[in-house]
Amino acid sequence: MPQLPRAVFAMNPVHLPELFPPRLMARLRSLGQIDPALVIQDFADPDVAGVLAEADVLITGWGCPPVDTDVLAAAPRLRALLHAAGSVRGWVGDAVWERGIAVSSAVDANALPVAEYTLAAILFAGKDAFGLRERFRNERRYPAPGDCTSVGNLGRRIGIIGASRVGRRVLELLRPFDLTVTLHDPYVDDVEAATLGAVPLPLDELLRTADIVSLHAPDTPETYRMLDRRRLALIPDGAVLVNTSRGALVEPGALQDELVSGRISAVLDVTEPEPLPADSPLYGLPNVFLTPHIAGSLGNELERLGRTVVDELALLRAGSPLAHAVRRADLVNSA
Repeated sequence: MPQLPRAVFAMNPVHLPELFPPRLMARLRSLGQIDPALVIQDFADPDVAGVLAEADVLITGWGCPPVDTDVLAAAPRLRALLHAAGSVRGWVGDAVWERGIAVSSAVDANALPVAEYTLAAILFAGKDAFGLRERFRNERRYPAPGDCTSVGNLGRRIGIIGASRVGRRVLELLRPFDLTVTLHDPYVDDVEAATLGAVPLPLDELLRTADIVSLHAPDTPETYRMLDRRRLALIPDGAVLVNTSRGALVEPGALQDELVSGRISAVLDVTEPEPLPADSPLYGLPNVFLTPHIAGSLGNELERLGRTVVDELALLRAGSPLAHAVRRADLVNSA
């Protein structure tokens, strides 16, 4: 690796100013030879062939095309991929691992705002803030004392599905509160669950006993539609489903039926499809709090991702191990 490695951006350029504001971009340029005006969006573009041929490092992000065999053939000097976004699943091809290229991701940094959003959603749901807000807006009066007997977070049962990066951070954030937290994750044993501050449960039992269910499992063939019609029916009447993971984990038709019936409520930052069709009833339901995939890094939070990449490039240049290195095996249970 040369003293100043040649690095190239590959992402949607709209994100670049927020990922790397001026001070951070200056530090990045002190660590590698990089042109901020050159951002690859299409590896097949003949105009970037020479750039790829000289690249030691790809700095990638949202909008980067998959890095496959053809890309690697055009980039014989490539030694590292530094991803200024979340998971590299579906973006890094098998050829990257087979060639031994170092891969790093800002997935840990991106997990923080998702967990913060989830914590807020759980606490608001426990206070029935979403439902009471709808009633207050429509009735324009305070609820009668007897209308709020089931409201509150004292002893509320929270079911966490998936001890992913986000799931673990949510578990950590929940610790100061007087809540009963349960966890389902097939990769976590009883001892580790206790260390995380949760009671391990089989999925069906977690669903049957939780007041609020929060999804943090990865999107894999094994988790596809894991909350199908049968399992959604296990969730108690009046409970709340929070999904900041992926819409594919929940059977959409069954979820819509449950929500339209009013039996349960939901806080949904992700859906399937995404976005929902304009005529979806979920937009107007009083028991659905729907946001446009905002739980992950947005606005000034993107700088945290860029800072992760800059720190990784500094380690790379110094010949030190990457702090946020990704292995192929890591993708089995990450979110």
